[in-house]
Amino acid sequence: MNFEQFVRDIKENKWAVHGAEVYENGALIHSYGDTKDNIYDIYSATKSVLSIAFGIVYDRGLIDLQKSILEYLPAEKVNAMTKQQKDTFSSITIQRLLTMAVPDYPLRPEGDNYLDFSLSYEIHNPQKIVFNYSNIDSYLVGVACSEVLGGDLGTFIVKEIFEPLGIERYELGYSPEGYFYGASKMKLCVHDLSKFGLLMSNGGVYNGKRILSEEYVSLATSIQQMNREGGYGFYFWKYRDGFSINGKWKQKCYCLPKQKLIITYLSHIEEDSHDLIDSMEKNILGIL
Repeated sequence: MNFEQFVRDIKENKWAVHGAEVYENGALIHSYGDTKDNIYDIYSATKSVLSIAFGIVYDRGLIDLQKSILEYLPAEKVNAMTKQQKDTFSSITIQRLLTMAVPDYPLRPEGDNYLDFSLSYEIHNPQKIVFNYSNIDSYLVGVACSEVLGGDLGTFIVKEIFEPLGIERYELGYSPEGYFYGASKMKLCVHDLSKFGLLMSNGGVYNGKRILSEEYVSLATSIQQMNREGGYGFYFWKYRDGFSINGKWKQKCYCLPKQKLIITYLSHIEEDSHDLIDSMEKNILGIL
């Protein structure tokens, strides 16, 4: 492992990397840049945090993967839907939303009420199971969790996840109508994003405290839906023989349980380039 060369590559290429960490056997062995002082946008890495929150709700028996999303939405919204809308969503299960397996949805919800937008959007072949990455899927899962909990999902995440993980500084995002927006809008520091990798790599246990069941961790981090990137779990991506947490502008936490390695970095690189991951794989993982 040549972490020093990875850092040199970052500096010489002027890649906008805020900070990076490497863990081996659960211990921090390398660190670069701003890993603790400031919080940064993690964009779609928020979805993995949502997955963990969902997992807690699932472990408590409050939600069923195979039931339609309609079972968990506000009754007044469901009652106001047309028969065609209800027929459309009757086949869209929680599991399909967790695996981005709903066709036709655009990348993001629009307007001043995301729930109305999501339920009125025309889905042409709702029974077709195909990978279609959309923030609407995770937003709806967040709404379902809020409804079964009977309160704010953001508050639940702080109490049930952030506090046990020792995460004290963060920002949470909400939809215009007030639901926790589980698709994006979260800010964390590098060091705290690493904690989610540690939790999931350790089968749902962090610092001796069980937060998630091993069953859910296995479901969430294994391939549930194929895609061109190699596979997708419950808001976790397949990465080599492990999995990863991904944000849109190279916010990453790579988890390789067999090698007992976790590599985390937060960046703001909008270019569609593989240079940063190529350097990481070459210098940290030894992949040429």
